[in-house]
Amino acid sequence: MTKKTWKFFLIIPFFFACNGYKNIPYYQDLKVSKYAEEKINNYSVLKIQPGDIIGVNVNGVNQEAASVFNTNIMRVNGNNLDNTTNNPVFGYKVNTLGEVQLPLIGSMKVSGLSTDELAKRLSTDLLPYLKSPIVNVRILNFKISVLGDVLRPDAYTITNDHININEALSLAGDLNITAKRKNVLLIREEDGKRQYFVIDLTTRELFNSPYYYLKNNDVLYVEPDKTKFATVERSSKPIGLVLSGLSVIAIVISAILIQHKN
Repeated sequence: MTKKTWKFFLIIPFFFACNGYKNIPYYQDLKVSKYAEEKINNYSVLKIQPGDIIGVNVNGVNQEAASVFNTNIMRVNGNNLDNTTNNPVFGYKVNTLGEVQLPLIGSMKVSGLSTDELAKRLSTDLLPYLKSPIVNVRILNFKISVLGDVLRPDAYTITNDHININEALSLAGDLNITAKRKNVLLIREEDGKRQYFVIDLTTRELFNSPYYYLKNNDVLYVEPDKTKFATVERSSKPIGLVLSGLSVIAIVISAILIQHKN
């Protein structure tokens, strides 16, 4: 074998390693030297929708009247709602018509409103009952799920009123090295429809995507590449061979014992 041939074979592993690395970094087309700035045009405020559970807290001069209206704001135990007997989660569930039944006010259409918009409307509607009411509203069951090739796949309760894709993946411990960064699937159920969007994490256009900010009950699925399957398959082969060998031995021993009895 000539010296040139040896060099060729030595270069091949480096070529594949470099080629594989190109698929790993995020935002590859983001050109940043020392400082860069751009306007955020795609931020979308979280809107209340049917199925949401809203927590309402009211403070005012007449605190006794305000207490009739209040719900307990949830507390968080790890990543899940701590909905135990000692710490129940109270709230007002939005029905399929987008309405809730509220003390003093009665039925109110809330779907399509942000929590700030609802708080402002309640502050006005409560004026006949309370002097200068201060209203805070939260969505208590705001959660997202991250599945697939990440460090910690799970459903995560969100205590803030907004979360983006980067934050969601950070909660899940980031993508594993074997994950496909150009093929992250976002699944969203909204207005009686299930929608699917493919997210590419390797481009800066992610920041401008209308799906960058997540909504309640969104699911992110991170697809593993073939390397993941090959690794699992290789690790499972020795176990399979051992089990097959033990089966054969068991069959042989059984046959010998049967012959011995006869």
